Amino acid sequence: MNKLFKSKIISNEALTEEIYLLSLEFPESIETKPGQFCILRLNERLDPLLGRPFSIFDHVPGEIKFLYRVKGKGTKILSQLKKDQLTIIGPFGKWYPFPQGDFIVIAGGIGLASVYYLIKKFPKKAHLFYGVRNENEILFYEELKEFAKHVYISTEKETSYTYRGVVTELFKEKGKNLSLPIYACGPMVMIKELKKIVNEAQPCYVATEERMACGVGACLGCVIATKQGFKRVCTDGPVFEIKELLL
Repeated sequence: MNKLFKSKIISNEALTEEIYLLSLEFPESIETKPGQFCILRLNERLDPLLGRPFSIFDHVPGEIKFLYRVKGKGTKILSQLKKDQLTIIGPFGKWYPFPQGDFIVIAGGIGLASVYYLIKKFPKKAHLFYGVRNENEILFYEELKEFAKHVYISTEKETSYTYRGVVTELFKEKGKNLSLPIYACGPMVMIKELKKIVNEAQPCYVATEERMACGVGACLGCVIATKQGFKRVCTDGPVFEIKELLL
């Protein structure tokens, strides 16, 4: 079930120079699932006119959280809000199929926003491979160690607890032989590389990141190419099996 309603900001915290964690009041009667998203609209503003989709980072009774990177006018304005109200529309989208046992998570950068809720919902089941540019961008490290079964992190430069390189290379080194379902979100270059290395028989679900306008499939502004033709990320996704995507 999705709804449209106004919501008060609980907090809007800067985690790095570009990345923020937004917490909003949320009705306890509305259920969400990992992999879904909501559209947030800045109230009484004509610029930007359209709302923006944000993956649900976390959801506890009465509160929903969104992790986002400032990368345009809309998110710049959003980062400056403190005790304002926003309009929430959602939740929308197909969610990650619930794992039946251990599973692999691959997160690239801000892609953590889509998979953190899944890791938390199924504690001590996730083998997490998390890639960021540098040590300062590692987010929620203590929480990830608490909720995940194993945590492997890649950065551009090796540190005492990270591996040097990109996250897909780290996965090939440490996780390629794990015969477990994969859940992933990150930049398209990561998804394309992941498709090359994943066994065809191994379930692999990816949350895709496309610009959206309406969120209900009417505008066709967020289509992605699949083996069955073009599909709408907002209604047919955002979670797809990687083998179905034409990348």
